Amino acid sequence: MSRQLIIIAKSNVNLSHLGTSSSDSQEKDDFIGLLATQDIQIQPLFEKEQIQPIKTVSLESDIEPPDFSKYYKVIAPDEKLEELVAQFRNSSVVEDAYIKPAPELAKLAVEPKTDVTIQATPDLSFRQGYLNAAPAGIDARHAWNFPGGKGNGINIVDIEGAWRFSHEDLRENQGGVIAGTPSSDLGWRNHGTAVIGEISGDENGVGVTGISPNAKIHAISVFGQNQTSSNAILQAANALGAGDIILIELHAPGPRFNFQDRPDQKGYIAMEWWKDDFEAIRFATAKGIIVVGAAGNGAEDLDDPIYENRFNRSQRDSGAILVGAGAPPPGTHGSDHGPDRSRLPFSNYGSIVDTQAWGREVTTTGYSDLQSGVNEDSWYTDRFSGTSSASPIVVGTIACLQGIVKARGQSPLTPIRVRNMLRNSGSPQQDAQTRPKTQRIGNRPDLKQLINMIQ
Repeated sequence: MSRQLIIIAKSNVNLSHLGTSSSDSQEKDDFIGLLATQDIQIQPLFEKEQIQPIKTVSLESDIEPPDFSKYYKVIAPDEKLEELVAQFRNSSVVEDAYIKPAPELAKLAVEPKTDVTIQATPDLSFRQGYLNAAPAGIDARHAWNFPGGKGNGINIVDIEGAWRFSHEDLRENQGGVIAGTPSSDLGWRNHGTAVIGEISGDENGVGVTGISPNAKIHAISVFGQNQTSSNAILQAANALGAGDIILIELHAPGPRFNFQDRPDQKGYIAMEWWKDDFEAIRFATAKGIIVVGAAGNGAEDLDDPIYENRFNRSQRDSGAILVGAGAPPPGTHGSDHGPDRSRLPFSNYGSIVDTQAWGREVTTTGYSDLQSGVNEDSWYTDRFSGTSSASPIVVGTIACLQGIVKARGQSPLTPIRVRNMLRNSGSPQQDAQTRPKTQRIGNRPDLKQLINMIQ
């Protein structure tokens, strides 16, 4: 993926139809002239077929549906973008213009192995400490004792780049790719496979067991013709209903280092900072869909003034749940990443971060460092990491909770209620030597507490 120049038209200005009316103003003529002079084109950022259903959607909150038709992307060479964004910002028909960096996976590197032939995969669920009782885990096994407590009847969409839906442990309750074109890159595929293994790995005595194995998981890729992260979010919102869940497994380079991509991911932030993603998320949560996003691996204080209050919920609130990365219990898989539930050094933090989960030592499908072989369908990892590994744990937690509510015949929990429940329960964040709990990533979810809150 590459950077994109996005422009937002002023209200009641349809940039697609400029020049077709004799009443077009001089300002509009100047805009057309800019396109012609620079030999560039614009096209709607959001697909028409995704915008059309919004007019008939009944929103659960009082917000006005966002006007997605105002958003356009500029088709131009990358080297021209800085020059063009300044010119578009000076146009009287443009509300705003910005360059959006390509989203990336909110992960840390895992080195795969492919040199071991496997006869039969054993049960690896004993290595999934995040399933265990609090405070070490989220107590998924407690939730499984309740009707609906394995995520029954809940639909989830994972937004990223690629997946291995043929994996031996991902055969049940998988809805496959419903939009976008999966990348052929192994890194993207391993990542997506690891994410869905955490959430919905089959309960079959082989490999791992997902937190909410009875939830139905679907996928939308950010790759493909005219595809973007915000369009993927809108596609997911149109595919789901109240109580369902969207997971955004992406982050992108922020303003700290002038939006430049870096191998260490420092300065990377949550996707909702960008206006198009924010509006798509806000629409989804207004429909009653729970949106969970990785807070990002940029080691950033999201309350810093550099972020222009876009992470300040008193100024604007997408309704999403942002997830930070906390340390697993010391000794997990023989490693020590600091005190249990302390902020891991790479995790973003701040008042907007709602909850945390394991950001290291996550056992799941894919990557092959735990079990390898020539066939990807039997690969497993002990080392999935980042806010990318933390966010699916929170998604699985919510799916268990919503499944219980659904089994009781009750209305689904709203996005704001779920977020408040997570913020007001769980196993508390702990101090690390140079990372005090005042650098907020929130508490680790505890399903026993959460279920008690809906009794």
